[in-house]
Amino acid sequence: MTTGSFSFSASPSHPATISKETVSRTRWPLILGLIYAAAVCTQTMAATAQPASASVEWPVQDGAFDITNFRFHDGQTLPTLHLHYLTLGTLHRDSQGHADNAILLLHGTGGNARSLLAAPFSRELFGPGQPLDITRYFLIFPDNIGHGQSSKPSDGPHMHFPAYDYDDMVAGQHVMLVDGLHVDHLRLILGTSMGCMHAFVWGETFPEFSDALAPFACLPVEIAGRNRMMRYMAIDAVKRDPAWKNGEYTAEPELGLRTAAKLLFIMGSSPRQLQKDFPTRTSAEQRIDAYLDRAVARMDANDFIYYVDASRNYNPAPKLSTVNAPVLWINSADDFINPPELSIAEQMVKQMPRAKFVLIPISDATRGHGTHTLAAVWRDDLVEFLAQTERK
Repeated sequence: MTTGSFSFSASPSHPATISKETVSRTRWPLILGLIYAAAVCTQTMAATAQPASASVEWPVQDGAFDITNFRFHDGQTLPTLHLHYLTLGTLHRDSQGHADNAILLLHGTGGNARSLLAAPFSRELFGPGQPLDITRYFLIFPDNIGHGQSSKPSDGPHMHFPAYDYDDMVAGQHVMLVDGLHVDHLRLILGTSMGCMHAFVWGETFPEFSDALAPFACLPVEIAGRNRMMRYMAIDAVKRDPAWKNGEYTAEPELGLRTAAKLLFIMGSSPRQLQKDFPTRTSAEQRIDAYLDRAVARMDANDFIYYVDASRNYNPAPKLSTVNAPVLWINSADDFINPPELSIAEQMVKQMPRAKFVLIPISDATRGHGTHTLAAVWRDDLVEFLAQTERK
């Protein structure tokens, strides 16, 4: 792995700095390549029929690992912590038996293991010769604690479920990797939004575990100011709905969830794109009605409270200088959750010895906070970063 230093950089035009030509890559088993090629053909033919955020049907493998008597950071324990995950590709080990091609991909708040299989992300990254080519790398997608098919309040405990935080989530990921998948080292940790924050926690907690970190769409400081206020208001809206009943509801507290979903929409939205795509009052109102109906139908109130509040103890700032792995940190200028006018990133990146921060300017290609999943926008930066951190 190279040891070149990285520094803050931002360009008004964010020009591409590296050719899109692909270097030759060693191929893993032929059978995987054949399955993969068939999947790509199917995805290409169906592309125009799918919504932009639709998951692509990659040849994923389901997996799960149960951790017995998992102890949370506040002292609570869970007899069995069930962690579900998906994988793509084949794990490879070096001559000493250490994993050398595993990549951990971490979803955002309220997401799940399939979130980063979305077409705008996976079609730009997982294909032959692409940055995270699944015939070269072993990709791991966890359902983090409180999400997807992993242990969560809605499994039965409701508000008696342990009050997990980001440290607990990263600790669970580590045990799952080491004891469940027998992965003792990672080539890269790439996380979006909540996963971005998890990447910083990984860098401090397990500084030698990954060759490189790619946190996208977050800040490595305490969740405070407007960010915490919005989260607090969303949680408060659910708890103040009489139908919530302290978490023992028989029907979802729809009014509270609907208010919370409105806040989430604002947090993740892009004014430029919304004005362009919904230029009339009628179209704007119809879009919101459809969004709220869909969002609320998918939400569980207790799960929502837990995963929105899980960031309450997050604050890597005091120990950020201990993050010694190379870091590619990318935010977008239209991110309402992590606004660039706070100037936090420019200061915090200096505390990490091998970090580069890229601020993507607002354009027709960006989508606010959700730019983290639009790989076409930042793909070239990732290609360059992987080349710079390649083991020699």
